[in-house]
Parts: sequence; C-alpha cells; structure tokens
Amino acid sequence: MWVPFYNEREKMKKILQDYTKEELAEIIKPAFRAKQVYSWVYHKYVDSFEQMKNLPQAMREELDEAFTLTPLMMLTVQDSVDGSRKYLFELHDGHTVEVVLLLMRDKEYHEDGSVKHQERYTVCISSQVGCKVGCAFCLTAKGGFMRDLTAGEIVEQVRQIKMDNGIDANRRVNLVFMGMGEPLDNLDAVAKSVKIFADQDGMAIATHRQTISTSGLSAKIKRLGEMDLGINLAISLHAVDDALREQLMPINKAYNIQSIIDAVKAFPVNSRKRVMFEYLVIKDVNDDISAAKKLLSLLDGIKAKVNLIYFNPYGGTEFRRPEEKDMVEFQEYLVKRGLLCTIRESKGLDISAACGQLREQEKGEAV
Repeated sequence: MWVPFYNEREKMKKILQDYTKEELAEIIKPAFRAKQVYSWVYHKYVDSFEQMKNLPQAMREELDEAFTLTPLMMLTVQDSVDGSRKYLFELHDGHTVEVVLLLMRDKEYHEDGSVKHQERYTVCISSQVGCKVGCAFCLTAKGGFMRDLTAGEIVEQVRQIKMDNGIDANRRVNLVFMGMGEPLDNLDAVAKSVKIFADQDGMAIATHRQTISTSGLSAKIKRLGEMDLGINLAISLHAVDDALREQLMPINKAYNIQSIIDAVKAFPVNSRKRVMFEYLVIKDVNDDISAAKKLLSLLDGIKAKVNLIYFNPYGGTEFRRPEEKDMVEFQEYLVKRGLLCTIRESKGLDISAACGQLREQEKGEAV
C-alpha cells in the first residue's frame, strides 16, 4: 500500500532510486546489503522497507527513517484500443509528469499453445516537469517549465510501469527519453538514470535499449558523446531549413541545424546502430517533396535513419495531421535514394496521445 503521499516526514526523505548500487554500498553497511536492497526494489517491486525480510529489523527501520521508495504516485491511466497506456504521475511537490507504455508487439503462441514470442514494450519517459524549449507544436511547452526531475524520479517511472503491468524483472523493455522535457537540459540526472537502469542487479535494461531524444542542444550532444554511455541518439529535427525550424522550435536560434549536424557527425555510434532523426510531419508545413530533397542532402554522410511521425492534433492547435499519401510519398522519395526511412505507426489516438495532453486535462478538471 502507498504511504500517505503528502506526509511531511515522507517528503523530507531522500529518494532511494536516486542512488546507484555503488553509492548505496557506501551508505549501507556491510556493502552486500546494497545488492539485496536493489533486488527488493527492482526485482520484487516492494514499496516499503518492512517487506525486505532478509535485512535485519534495525536496518529496515534505519532505512525507513532516511529513504522513501515512493517518489511518485499514479494519478490517472488511460488505455488505448491498440494496447498503449498513458499514465499521469504526481510527485511529492504536487507537480505531475506523463509516461507512456507502448505495446510494440503482441504476445504470439505456437499451435500447441506455448508462447512463441512475449509482448514487446517501449516506455516513453519524462525528464522534466514541463519544458524550456517551447516548440510551437508541443502541448507540454504550453504549461511552461517547472523543474528538472531527479534520477530517481526518472527511474521510478519505469519501475511503476513494470509493476502496474505485471512485467517481470527479467523481461526487458526499450526506453525512450522522449516524454515531457528536454533530456539534455537535465543531462546529469538523465545520464545517472541510464546507468541505474542498466545495472545488472537492478532492471538490467542495457544501454543499447535506451534512446535519448533531443531537440538539438549541440553543446550537450557533444558532452553526451564524451560520456560514451552506449545509448542511442535521436534528433528531433522537424524542419530542413533554419527559417522554418526557428518558427517551429525557437531553440534553433541558439542551436541551428548545421551545429546539430556537426555535433552528430562527432557522436560515437555503435557500428550496428544509426542516429535517428525524428521528423514530425505537419500538413502543408513540412510535408512536401522539396522538404524531402533538402533532408536527403542535409543527412548526406551520416549513418542515419529518418522516422516520419504523424502530428497528433490537440485542442487549440493550428497544426493539422498530414495525409497518408503525402507521408508515403515522402518516405518513398528518401528510401529510393538510399536513406533508411520509416513511418511511425500512430498509437493512442483514442486517448490523450499528444505529450502533455493528459496533464493539461487533469489541471483543467482541477480548476
């Protein structure tokens, strides 16, 4: 059961999920106890220290005095007919963040009824409350920026998702830092969460299963590359010339397209991987073949993959969803010229699919 969420004593505690196993081993003595705690938290999904029965009672009480295991609470869940689930979580200070579980592949069975393939999931996680970037098409930006999330608040999003959906600890999921916020604007916490996710005694989500998506903070892309975390990189490009990109993404004034391309070319990429370029397609804005031609030229010399994304409309936006035929024509132009390009299947269209939409609905209903 959840502890009373707004208990002042609980709010003052440290978040255990903020700590790597090595950091916990410096605090919890003897050091092997840190591995036991990790197992209880990330394998058995406990939400109280009292449940950690192989720890001495006195240690459980000391840990409970110092740490909380519940840095966020599930407020709202919306289910889509395609299997996607969108979550709204509340933090200890009352702010809220969104997380999305995407069902990428259904469970498949052999003729004898045995399981052929398990479900395949991707979790889209948030790194900030709100966002500073201010993209014209993004609903998250409308609410402004509140604060960064800690590494533990990022990690707990995935732990809660796995718990709520009965996803066993040994079942791997793919992670994308593509929810609310600009991950590279909170780089230290994001990098730490990557390491915590990847710990073999924790969730064991290998770094090659983790993707950091950025709106293009060139200097931070360089710093991320120097960290050499082994993650996948995705660039939210959305336009092929600076004039349009500045209209859609004001951050382009500080980090123009060429600076992003230069940073990407210097980024360490696994020989089996490509840099993903996310291209949100908006009807009559960036969906014609002239844009496809410029994109092809722009990415020349980069081991790239382009992911075309349908714009998901929300109330009050001036932008419209593109036509399927225009998406296909755009894709085919690139593919025929040797650039790997896919069209992302839209998910969650029957729920609050646009990032920030569920949060804004909840705020509106609370007024």
